[in-house]
Amino acid sequence: MRAGKLWLALAVWCLTTVSCSHVATGVQSRVDRTSTLPAAENRKHEPVELTDEARRIHRAGLLIDGHNDLPERIRSRADSSFNKLDISQPQKDLHTDIPRLRRGGVGAQFWVAWVPPEKMRTGGAARYALEQIDLIHRMVRHYPKHFEMAYSADDVVRIHRAGKIAALIAVEGGHAIESSLGVLRMFHALGVRYMTLTHSETHDWADSATDEPRHGGLSPFGETVIREMNRLGMLVDISHVSAEAMRDVLRVSRAPVIASHSSAYAVAPHPRNVPDDVLHLVAANGGVVMVNFFSGFIDPEGARVTQRVFQMHRELREKHPDDADFRKAWQQWRRANPIPAGSVHTLVDHIDHIARVAGIDHVGLGSDYDGISKTPAQLEDVSCYPYITQELLNRGYSQEDIHKIMGGNLLRALRRAEDVARNWKDER
Repeated sequence: MRAGKLWLALAVWCLTTVSCSHVATGVQSRVDRTSTLPAAENRKHEPVELTDEARRIHRAGLLIDGHNDLPERIRSRADSSFNKLDISQPQKDLHTDIPRLRRGGVGAQFWVAWVPPEKMRTGGAARYALEQIDLIHRMVRHYPKHFEMAYSADDVVRIHRAGKIAALIAVEGGHAIESSLGVLRMFHALGVRYMTLTHSETHDWADSATDEPRHGGLSPFGETVIREMNRLGMLVDISHVSAEAMRDVLRVSRAPVIASHSSAYAVAPHPRNVPDDVLHLVAANGGVVMVNFFSGFIDPEGARVTQRVFQMHRELREKHPDDADFRKAWQQWRRANPIPAGSVHTLVDHIDHIARVAGIDHVGLGSDYDGISKTPAQLEDVSCYPYITQELLNRGYSQEDIHKIMGGNLLRALRRAEDVARNWKDER
């Protein structure tokens, strides 16, 4: 089977992408989210209608999405060629292209260099990551009118003010460093500004949320990796790791920690989401939990259905070594296990919960676009972020708080990580 991120490579629960400009709309009114809960509950069955006030607030902020998997789609579908897949033109089969990024008001984007977990067994994890990093750099060079590489918080602000989209790089899957601090340092030198410690499988130094634990969180070497990331100024990403590993990271890290694309476990109990006790630890750490848009992680019923998806994939692959047999078995399983899409209301429920438990300074957005197969209604692609702004406004959030959620919180965490790294160097 052709390499690709799990949700996409397996074609799990595919949903046709619809431009947000074509989504049906209904009337919404602004409410105090603390005093009119029944009215708010009733509105969850209605589409969100954009207002001029929401559009103004959205344009006035700096929207930073913490996680987008477009690079893997370009690699797997177009041999890493922007001539074969030109994102300056509308791409109906993707969540992301430049016209929709502009319509969505994206000011900065973490582009993800994802590394398939099977590279732990077949070898070549670091090379795969390097090729993805190279692809991101080439994408920025290919579209210089729209993108510019950012290596710091100041770069993000400067590039956004210049009218371009700040491009930042993340590596997804700590197995990509092949247990080498030297590789980690080279990733940082090439522009990587956060690393997700695991993906769907546990590896030599960190436990995954969706695999059997081997370390009870982090191994001693895993703790060394966290300290080195702090020294470099690279944000530590606790998405995909076990709750025990989250707690270990927050015990060790001297810099703010992020969950680049995870939601609230209390709202939708899936192991990919963050439990309340960890939300409190993130707040004490100064970090940010950035809500994932995948329906299977944010809708409560969707979370129930998808709890065993990684395990089922492994079991069916072992039972059906022939690709054709496996695909047939997998299609049968997913047809028998449909998930509801949810809506923008569902997503904002997670923002509400994280803001209530951790505080308004510790929540952000990490869509996972082009790494997910089913999206909530009115969040079908990267043009749709203004609907989140509108729903936050409807629930009584102030402009200042909306701007924190849009990107201000992540920018603060990145600045603090840079400060920790500078002070660390002074101590040597």
